[in-house]
Amino acid sequence: MMRTRPLKVALLGCGVVGSEVARIMTTHADDLAARIGAPVELAGVAVRRPSKVREGIDPALITTDATALVKRGDIDVVIEVIGGIEPARTLITTAFEHGASVVSANKALLAEDGAALHAAAEQHGRDLYYEAAVAGAIPLVRPLRESLAGDKVNRVLGIVNGTTNFILDKMDTSGAGYSEALDEATALGYAEADPTADVEGFDAAAKAAILAGIAFHTRVRIGDVHREGITEVTAADIASARRMGCTVKLLAICERAADGQSVTARVHPAMIPLSHPLASVREAYNAVFVEAEAAGQLMFYGPGAGGSPTASAVLGDLVAVCRNKLNEATGPGESAYTRLPVSPMGDVVTRYHISLDVADKPGVLAQVATVFAEKGVSIDTVRQQGKDGEASLVVVTHRASDAALSATVEALRNLDTVRGVASIMRVEGE
Repeated sequence: MMRTRPLKVALLGCGVVGSEVARIMTTHADDLAARIGAPVELAGVAVRRPSKVREGIDPALITTDATALVKRGDIDVVIEVIGGIEPARTLITTAFEHGASVVSANKALLAEDGAALHAAAEQHGRDLYYEAAVAGAIPLVRPLRESLAGDKVNRVLGIVNGTTNFILDKMDTSGAGYSEALDEATALGYAEADPTADVEGFDAAAKAAILAGIAFHTRVRIGDVHREGITEVTAADIASARRMGCTVKLLAICERAADGQSVTARVHPAMIPLSHPLASVREAYNAVFVEAEAAGQLMFYGPGAGGSPTASAVLGDLVAVCRNKLNEATGPGESAYTRLPVSPMGDVVTRYHISLDVADKPGVLAQVATVFAEKGVSIDTVRQQGKDGEASLVVVTHRASDAALSATVEALRNLDTVRGVASIMRVEGE
């Protein structure tokens, strides 16, 4: 039997995502009520610019006082889509204190202070759901947190930022340089006016921290994630990848150590074989591989950003939280019982593609090979091209630690015959 008294929802933020959440709540009100077991009512919308026309939203619901809205006491669920650290953090904890559960899309806050937010939710007996914080519409958080709760996840590998994937895809398919591809992404609305969070890897790093924490039942903050962006990726790097039968993607990689005693989390560009499923992920789409002991390899694929996809994830969480509210229950909270340390990037072992500018004369290859041998880095393949006294030397290694590779590169820079290190890129997805 459906309850007639509505569950009241406060919406913090009414931009691209928030306005779409409000639209779906209105147009799909009957379906949402049937799925939840009670109607849901949009009780207030907190914004910064109240004068802006917001189609489909009753102007009487608009307020600039977000604090007063979450303190009302009759609010059952707060949806937070304003982003950033503050005032979002204070508003969320205030909502818990005044009886509301929270649905958030705030990856930056969750990656920075997720443990404290989970603790506040538990203290007040409320829910904290955040499917929309990672990979847009792709169901990923809930499968990791619930569907795979009985399994052991060993690796999460994927493309979790649509802007950077669009840029790298255009560089690969059209031969464009980084700046040209970024301009196209901006013109199409895939990149913000200030694309720093995306192209420098901050967005992906926040998502990697969240995924690693859930997958490995340990606390991982954004500061624990090694981060490199795509601004240094060149057309030459893309061409080199092609010659190897690879393409370049910005990957988020979270791994459990072989001995199970630590984890790593990193975001960086990497070459992956064209045969790998992630190589075929085009434009602004996201895809994530999860490797678990019993389930094996699982792949999650779909649109990773945008108003409608992200709103879909928000509404999915809203339904779950409202159902919990009606049943006087809460869903799963933080699981950090393993307390595994996060190993530094220097301990990470992978393959590398190194492009060197060298003198075109006899003995150079031998000198370079000697340096690799002395530092304990095994060479897989070498390709050399020379003209008019200058040459390029491309070395692909077998698996080596980041620390060993860094020591090798430093030693190479000291060789008189090495003019410079043109690029270094990891090779993943073997």
